[in-house]
Amino acid sequence: MARTAEINRETKETKVRLALDLDGGAATAATGVGFLDHMLELLARHGRLGLDLEASGDLETGAHHTTEDVGICLGQAIDEALGDRAGVRRYGSALIPMDEALAECAIDISGRPYCAFDADLPDVSIAGFDTDLAEEFFRAVSNNSKITLHIWVRSGSNAHHMIEASFKAFARALREAVSIDPEETGVPSTKGTLTE
Repeated sequence: MARTAEINRETKETKVRLALDLDGGAATAATGVGFLDHMLELLARHGRLGLDLEASGDLETGAHHTTEDVGICLGQAIDEALGDRAGVRRYGSALIPMDEALAECAIDISGRPYCAFDADLPDVSIAGFDTDLAEEFFRAVSNNSKITLHIWVRSGSNAHHMIEASFKAFARALREAVSIDPEETGVPSTKGTLTE
């Protein structure tokens, strides 16, 4: 069964078209925010996701609306592509270094959205991407995919490295959590559902 989703979202602030395949494929991202595109492409690569994303937004006011709405759409796509969650491993975790930065991520495909993002990021802008947008992105993904998400940037001084390590840690943890467990015959929950 294909684990795919297509999401279209249009508001007065943004327009987003996103196609996702949890089981792989090519990755392209064009949001008008170069650093965000870079993070999304490496998220797809390290998460082994197929991703086709186009977004346009009111970048004259900053990258906030575009970043948040892309996160919303990615979360909705993950939720839809997972279906009833039968057979998934459910949990995933990863510890990822990038030079001086070290990030850790743990995921539970729980049906209960929660995002804890612990990172002492320098307050800078990377090619139009303010560092506080990293948390906004992950919170939007968590809320809309209904996953419990913990990201901790343990160390680092370079904002680019710290954010990139967090995206790679998320990608690797997500890859593990959504993977199919051949020994799981149903939904991995004692209550019988992970969708609510």
